[in-house]
Amino acid sequence: MIIAGLVLTGLAALVHVYIFFLESFAWTSPRGRATFGTTEAEAAATRELAFNQGFYNLFLAIAVFAGIVAFIVGSTAVGAALVFVGAGSMVAASLVLLLSSPEKRGAALKQGVIPALGVIALAVGLAV
Repeated sequence: MIIAGLVLTGLAALVHVYIFFLESFAWTSPRGRATFGTTEAEAAATRELAFNQGFYNLFLAIAVFAGIVAFIVGSTAVGAALVFVGAGSMVAASLVLLLSSPEKRGAALKQGVIPALGVIALAVGLAV
């Protein structure tokens, strides 16, 4: 279960790296606007906010990747802490999105289901 948890949280981290790219570098592009459902004017007006938010997603991904590396080199406690903080924050952020903007349910699920499954699998694997 530990391997499954690490693989799932690693996939979630990759998704968040992609979200980082979209928010921080492609926000005003046709692809970015289509992904987030913004108009050209809305994207231009919120560009700085999105740039900053993208880095939050990147930092969560880095925490998860660092945790996976710590696991690989044998630092189980450090690895678990980093993965739980990074992926747990991804889950928490997806819940905030779901509760604050129910119409963005699909985006919230895309951001939150994989890390949630990873956290559960990792917790079960460590408990056994």
